[in-house]
Amino acid sequence: MKSMDPRDKENETEKLTQILSMIQNLFYKKKEQIEELQLEITELQSILKYLTSVITTKSFTSADEIYSELEKKDQIYVKDYFKEDISEEDFKGTNIKRKIFSSEKQKEEDLLCVLNFYDFKKLEIKFMDPETRSIKETSEKFINLFLKGALIKIKESNPNLNVSYNFFKNTDKIEYIYISNLNSIKDYDLITGKIRELLSCESIST
Repeated sequence: MKSMDPRDKENETEKLTQILSMIQNLFYKKKEQIEELQLEITELQSILKYLTSVITTKSFTSADEIYSELEKKDQIYVKDYFKEDISEEDFKGTNIKRKIFSSEKQKEEDLLCVLNFYDFKKLEIKFMDPETRSIKETSEKFINLFLKGALIKIKESNPNLNVSYNFFKNTDKIEYIYISNLNSIKDYDLITGKIRELLSCESIST
């Protein structure tokens, strides 16, 4: 049996390498799409729970009124949830999850932070690789952007707001921020924006 020419082997290997690269790229694209869909599904579940609560507790709420509220934002969030007469019990078990990436490609290796908004009351902020991020409670940027830019503003209208921190391995670098007694989706939007702004800075001054 005639053996394959070395040049043919090389061409065959090159073709296989190209196919492998194409499949890998397709795999990662689909993986990113699935992750984005999962986030959207989580948010839609929270909105469905809200709408169900409106229908069951306020039968005279106009459907057009609800729909117009949903249309007012680019992203699908319900405006001013807590203006409706709905008990806290109705919101138990809900979670709006958001991720902040270092680039628009949204790859897991570029993930900087994950925010989980539970029961429309409690917020958990987790910084990925906190040792590298080196975000400190006493840093000037943290105080100006996050504390003054978000928490102090929220606390002015919500004195019951509570904040605590979990630090990375007994250092002064923040790994988790826990915020409780929030009462508006707007507060969550504001906090998300300020965390994104904080992480977009090249470095955090100590």
